[in-house]
Amino acid sequence: FFFFLWLQDNCSSVIAPILERYYLSPMYGLEFAIGFIGNLVVVLGYIFCLPAWKSTNVYLFNLSVSDLIFLCTLPELSYNYAYNQKKFNTSLCVVNRYILHVNLYNSILFMMWVSVDRFLLLCHPQREHILLTLKASLCITILNWIWVNAQIAPLIVFIIQDLEDNGWTVCRDFASLGVARVLLIYSIVLTITGYVMPLVGLFLSSQRMVSVLMKREEMRRTSFQRPVRIVRAAAIMFLVLYTPIHIMRIVRIASRLPELNLSPCIVDYINSVFVVTRPIAYAHSAINPVFYFLMTDSFKEALQDKWRQLKRMLMAAL
Repeated sequence: FFFFLWLQDNCSSVIAPILERYYLSPMYGLEFAIGFIGNLVVVLGYIFCLPAWKSTNVYLFNLSVSDLIFLCTLPELSYNYAYNQKKFNTSLCVVNRYILHVNLYNSILFMMWVSVDRFLLLCHPQREHILLTLKASLCITILNWIWVNAQIAPLIVFIIQDLEDNGWTVCRDFASLGVARVLLIYSIVLTITGYVMPLVGLFLSSQRMVSVLMKREEMRRTSFQRPVRIVRAAAIMFLVLYTPIHIMRIVRIASRLPELNLSPCIVDYINSVFVVTRPIAYAHSAINPVFYFLMTDSFKEALQDKWRQLKRMLMAAL
């Protein structure tokens, strides 16, 4: 109670703009610099270095393509926030927000399918399970893209409606769009279907791996411990990075409800915390390449072979 009284007495409406300029802008630039190189190496590696693809490779390749496309939108966002430019190009506003949120939910969903694939491979080492086939992974990938696009479609409608309301001048973030009550319902549904359910799938897959290995009494073998640790690390990464933004997005939207009658100061502080959580969530695109190298030895070996070939060619040319 006293904390909220202090906030109201020491209110400033400039915190969020300062964070956007001096926090969002450099963070987006840093994430682009780190993530773009890693994901570009992965995409080129899959295209030119990996002759035989398996189901896991299909999911990881699509994940890296999604991350790479998203990372290409960060320089413009970084520039606009650095120069406090609220007026975005209308088309770019819609496209950037669309790519951002498609990638956000594509990433965790594709990583869930990777974990399911690792679990099935543990139970069916000879790949006789239908979901371990290349054809099945391609079908799942297509359905994955359709599902995520269907989830994000209402957001595009909200963005266009908001642009119409403000005369096509201001490109607002997710939590500042439209009617708060309607947006709150959509945000909760999107959080459950797009984040909570895939996260539960990640944790369940790792737990099922442990159960299978314990029954076989093979838990001590390093070759079996690694996939479990990788899947768990991925689940923990998404839990740590995604939870703050989803909680604060809901809180931010709820703070706009007229029924709560919150003071502008409290709303501004809530919005500022929401701003802080955004680059934290998007950091997954810079971290994901680590999982590409750890998840499958064949990809890592293919890159190493290609690197050795390039070195020999350079030495011969010199």
